[in-house]
Amino acid sequence: MKKVSGIIILMINILTVNVMAQSMDKMNWENEPNQWKINNKSGFTMSALPLTDIWAVTQGFTVDNAHFYYGVYGGEFEVKVKVSAKFESSFDQAGLMIKQDYKNWIKTGFEYVDGKTKLSTVVTHNASDWSILDLDGSPTFIWLKIIRRINTLYVYYSYNDKEYTMMRTCWMEDNCPLKVGIMAASPEGSGFNAFFENYEVKHLPDLRRIKWAAEQQENGLH
Repeated sequence: MKKVSGIIILMINILTVNVMAQSMDKMNWENEPNQWKINNKSGFTMSALPLTDIWAVTQGFTVDNAHFYYGVYGGEFEVKVKVSAKFESSFDQAGLMIKQDYKNWIKTGFEYVDGKTKLSTVVTHNASDWSILDLDGSPTFIWLKIIRRINTLYVYYSYNDKEYTMMRTCWMEDNCPLKVGIMAASPEGSGFNAFFENYEVKHLPDLRRIKWAAEQQENGLH
């Protein structure tokens, strides 16, 4: 068991060396807004344009023109950001998005619903589903985190970047690169400003490789 534990620790050390976030000035746009700004290496502001959204099939319509600023990542990872916004109209929204293609994606974050700021998550595999969560009080910002493990995404939120609560899990295809980043949209309004701070993506230890290394050690192959 000591040998097995040793190789597991070694694999974790090897796989967690690269934990720095992708620089925000080297990311890409889907549906670039007219106004956006990188405030520092991990801070960002964008002005969402009117009549922007991403949604598929459910409720009888499909649209894919939300502002999405992303990098491409494979393997297992964690993405995290602090979000705030000056919402103006119903369904104004800002947060994280992960996208395989236009038929498979997830977005989560602040959304202005029924006159209140709530947590919103939309999962889409051909057709979209939507879940919302009431927040304690009226927070002006929220921390969001999504973790990818094999074929599952785990969605979390936090008021302080210390204690995180899981609010959703969903399937996402394994062994394929994903677009990972921040998004904003104003489906029925005249637009608004969204603010993102401390954006970070870091690779996580690959659970399969750790398990494989342990099995090799147990079988006396290494």
